[in-house]
Amino acid sequence: MERLDKIISSQGQYSRSEVKKLVKSGRVTVDGEAAKSADMKLEASAAIAIDGKELICKKHIYIMLNKPKGVISATEDRTQKTVLDLVPPELRRRGLFPAGRLDGDTTGFVLITDDGDFAHKILSPKNHIMKTYHATLRDELTDADIEKFKEGLTLGDGTECMEAHVRVIESGERNVAEIKICEGKYHQVKRMFASIGNKVLELRRVKMGELELDESLAEGESREITEDEFERLLR
Repeated sequence: MERLDKIISSQGQYSRSEVKKLVKSGRVTVDGEAAKSADMKLEASAAIAIDGKELICKKHIYIMLNKPKGVISATEDRTQKTVLDLVPPELRRRGLFPAGRLDGDTTGFVLITDDGDFAHKILSPKNHIMKTYHATLRDELTDADIEKFKEGLTLGDGTECMEAHVRVIESGERNVAEIKICEGKYHQVKRMFASIGNKVLELRRVKMGELELDESLAEGESREITEDEFERLLR
């Protein structure tokens, strides 16, 4: 049994005080009947509707965002726009945060959620959930370079990195490589290429686990992921 106002406010659209006003004005129904009070206690099976639209209650939410340049991966900042500022009102709820960070000039897939346990699971290196990036490089990669990534690189400050999977996508006028890592050290991809004497000109995260960024999302756009996509995040 849980209070009506707590159930509705947990979904992020309304505060408890706003729920009280909705109930008072007769806009909330429970199992087809007008709600009697905001503090009434309900069974989990109760059907709640606001203005005739059923409320689909979810314990957690998982959002795919296509991050543009110039936006930081933080929950709030006084001077810069954050990834949470880009989440549309209908997907916002308390407790949202980016699961893993991208640099301000790095674009692509950011997962936003309010599920801390799940975020830890996909970010922990011991679970080997791969994050895939496309890196535009200053110099062309050699087979010897790729082998160094496979063996595990040591960064300039002595930080040791786990094995990374690298393959060349384009070479010549543009040098683009795909790199897969299961860690998330500070500026890791850029520092890894710097450790072999190369430089990352542009970086984009295109995949988390086996879930690819939805390319129909324009930069700055986001959407809730499906149940099937959720499973692919863990592969």
